[in-house]
Amino acid sequence: MSIKENLKKIKESLPSHVKLVAVSKTKPLADIMDAYEAGQRIFGENKIQEMTQKWEILPKDIQWHMIGHIQRNKVKYMAEYVSLIHGVDTLKLLKEINKQAKKHQRIIPCLLQIHIAEEDTKFGFDENELNEIITSNDIQQLANIKIVGLMGMATFTNDIPQIRKEFKQLKSLFEKTKTVLPDLSELSMGMSGDYEIAIAEGSTMIRVGSSIFGARN
Repeated sequence: MSIKENLKKIKESLPSHVKLVAVSKTKPLADIMDAYEAGQRIFGENKIQEMTQKWEILPKDIQWHMIGHIQRNKVKYMAEYVSLIHGVDTLKLLKEINKQAKKHQRIIPCLLQIHIAEEDTKFGFDENELNEIITSNDIQQLANIKIVGLMGMATFTNDIPQIRKEFKQLKSLFEKTKTVLPDLSELSMGMSGDYEIAIAEGSTMIRVGSSIFGARN
């Protein structure tokens, strides 16, 4: 099936409140334009340099989401244009995003990444760290970022009950966090292999690559 057909099929299956981030990392410009012409406007990249090169060339109404792990020294390259940063996993990173956003007179929306998987390879805050950060004075000082939600990745496994349990845990944390930050609106969870479970458990934003663009290059 073509990229356009894949997109159409996925979009038709999504509830209206769920945003689709097309994961375009490593994909050529032609593939991204195919998706763009099919109406897709939100694209996710995991390397800042690659995303910036694409932003420079491609239509300016594309919303670029940074979905990968971020090195602080590279934030400056995307601060001018990034629409949403998914993987914020330290206070230091939040401060750097705030600093770079200020230079461009922008407020950059961010998601706090929560570690829900039973794997050591995933980044993110645990519940105690999350509570510490959202109630800290530090966060009140950061006028150029806006925390709009949480993000998490389930364990890479075929064990559906486990995936469901991890997404449930993240949703419950999201609801608790909203009592402190009532403006939270986004819960980014679910990828090509597990987004249907994620949506059933309350996701508002899914990150899908291979189901749109085909297998990785």
